[in-house]
Amino acid sequence: MEKTHHLTERRLADAWAELQNYADQGNPLEADAYRLAFADPEFLLRRETRGIRFQLELLKPDLDQARQGVEHTVVVFGSARFPAPEQAQEVLRNARKSGDPEALQAAERQTRNAGYYDQARLFAQLVAKFSADQPAAERLFIATGGGPGIMEAANRGAHEMGAPTVGLNIALPHEQRANPYVTPSLSFKFHYFALRKMHFMMRAKALVAFPGGFGTLDELFEVITLVQTGKAKPVPIVLFGSDYWKRLFNFDVLLEEGAISPQDLKLFTYVDEPQAAWDFIRTFYRL
Repeated sequence: MEKTHHLTERRLADAWAELQNYADQGNPLEADAYRLAFADPEFLLRRETRGIRFQLELLKPDLDQARQGVEHTVVVFGSARFPAPEQAQEVLRNARKSGDPEALQAAERQTRNAGYYDQARLFAQLVAKFSADQPAAERLFIATGGGPGIMEAANRGAHEMGAPTVGLNIALPHEQRANPYVTPSLSFKFHYFALRKMHFMMRAKALVAFPGGFGTLDELFEVITLVQTGKAKPVPIVLFGSDYWKRLFNFDVLLEEGAISPQDLKLFTYVDEPQAAWDFIRTFYRL
């Protein structure tokens, strides 16, 4: 006789199969009081069930990562707009042919920023190479937001070393898909930014922030605030690209105005080379 949990799983699947039949037949779903609650999209998408959706979005990636042995991650943040060098070179060639000065200026900027893509890729390779020789329970996995740009670069570097990589993607109004280097079984999609950021920290043993925009800053300062306030354990926080970060922020102003304490400036460090970023993390944990 089948085990009880197998019977239960089959019956749960049957409930979802009923919904699939609606889609296959082109029939719109309508509110149905008789439908099982967990198989009722209209019910699950109500404002009153938002708390349930929070729980599900917290639980699903957690269970799946645990099942696949992902317990320790090195999180890489950075711009989705910094292309791979080969892409940047192609854009630059086309811009030169066009004779458009604005296009040329943008292409030259992209080519310059593509250097960060290469550096994120090399950094991830260092992490993956180290982890390959570690016991399963002590391995470090590269985790990113799963999108293009710097995120793609980090996933790509680990993937090229044969390591699984995590992508925590977010549903946005414009088209957004996971980059091709995220391990499919570790590619998660979130609706809520808050839950996504929570997952970044749940397994993070280090954070490396490459140059980026509003999203990168949001994620970076969330981590700094959690560590500063003791809500999270201290982790190495690396700001990659000292010129970029020091031009963007003058943290000494916060200190001069008494908005932070002197020790708060020790919560993070600046680096300009992939090896320096990895050495800082290794020194922190005495690896």
